[in-house]
Amino acid sequence: MEVLLNELSLHGQFASVQDFQTAVETVMSARSKMRQFGGELRCHRNLTQAQVTFALSLQQAVSQFDENKRRIFMSWLTKEGPFWEDSRQHGADDYFEFQNQIVTDNALGEAAYHRFNDNNYQTFSLIPSGWQINPITVNWYRNNSEIVDIDVINHLDINSLELALQATAPPITSWQQLAKDIPNHCPNLTFSQESFSYLYSHPFVDSAAKQIVERLKVLDKFKTCFDVQGQRTHEGQRLYQDHFTGDKAWFSNSSDDEKFEFKNELTFKHPNNKNEKLFCPWHGKIKTPQIRIHFSYPIYADEPLYVPYIGPKITKK
Repeated sequence: MEVLLNELSLHGQFASVQDFQTAVETVMSARSKMRQFGGELRCHRNLTQAQVTFALSLQQAVSQFDENKRRIFMSWLTKEGPFWEDSRQHGADDYFEFQNQIVTDNALGEAAYHRFNDNNYQTFSLIPSGWQINPITVNWYRNNSEIVDIDVINHLDINSLELALQATAPPITSWQQLAKDIPNHCPNLTFSQESFSYLYSHPFVDSAAKQIVERLKVLDKFKTCFDVQGQRTHEGQRLYQDHFTGDKAWFSNSSDDEKFEFKNELTFKHPNNKNEKLFCPWHGKIKTPQIRIHFSYPIYADEPLYVPYIGPKITKK
C-alpha cells in the first residue's frame, strides 16, 4: 500500500500559522504511522512553494515553528522524501480532473493512474481543506474520448490510515515474525531480546497472535496519552477504564499470593541494563492458549514502558 500526500489540500486556507502547525502535526503522525508498517508517506518537492495562509507561503509559515519541528518537517520536504514524482507513472499528456479541476501532475492523478492499473495507491489530505472527501472520484480522459471514473481512497485522519494499513498488512504466520514486526508497530514500547523467545517452543496460534497484537497496541497507545504535566489525558483515562478495570479487563495485576509465590518467575532481565532486574506482576491476558504479556507498571509519561516477557502463563499452580 502506497500513500501520497495530496498537495492540493494545501491551498492557502489556514486562518493562522498555529492552525497550519496543527495540520502539519497530523501529517507527520501519518508519516510515522506509515513507517510503523514499513512504508513511507510520499510527498512532492513543489509542496514547499504552496500557499499556507492568505499572506504566507509554506516556508514563511514554517519559519515560525519550533526549531526542531521546523527542521524535521523541512528535511522531509526538501531532502528525505521519498518524492512520488521520482517514480511517476502518469504522463504530462494524461488528463485527470476532479469536478472540473485538473489534477494531472498532482498526487491525485498519480494515485488514480495506479488505481486503474490495480496498484493500491491512496492519498492523505490536510484538514481543514477543500479535499475533505473520501473517496475522491477522479475522471481520466483517455484517448480524447473515453472517460474513466476512478475512486481514490483519501484519508483525513490517523485512525482511517491505520485501519487501511492493518487491512493490507501481511498476515503473521509465526512467533518469530511477530517478534520481528511488532516493535515497528509499537514504537512506544521497549522490548528485550528475550521478550518473545518464550513463545518459540510452542505451536503458533493465529488467534492468540492477533490478541497479542491488539493488547500491545493498546499499551503502545496508552503510553502516549499524557499531557505536558505528565497527567493522563481524557483518551488515556478511557483506555484505563476500558482495559485496566473490571472483571473482563485485558490488563491486571497479579494477586498478592502470586507475587509472593512466583516472585522469582515474575522478575525479568532489564531490557536496557544487564545489572538490573524488573519485577513485573502486571500483565495482559490471552485465554486460549493461556498467554501473558508482562510489563512494567505504573506507566509514566517520562519513563520507558518495558515488555520483558510474552509467553505461557507463569503463575500456574
